[in-house]
Amino acid sequence: MNDLNKRIEMALEEIRPFLNNDGGDIKLHNIINGTEAEVILMGACNECSVNQMTLTNGVEVSIKRFAPEITKVTHVHSPA
Repeated sequence: MNDLNKRIEMALEEIRPFLNNDGGDIKLHNIINGTEAEVILMGACNECSVNQMTLTNGVEVSIKRFAPEITKVTHVHSPA
């Protein structure tokens, strides 16, 4: 695992307890060109009507604090 992955994982660990409290979770799916992080929202977070707000105001803020080179965070659906 490289340094960027580690820092993003640290950011996800920071926000994970809040997601877990609501019956959800998150995992890093992919990093594109070192600037975009793709995450998978799981459990209750996947179907939540405010998951875009959680992604933008929680997950993205946390990731950018740990990894400022990340300029975009997107939610991708888990592969079947």
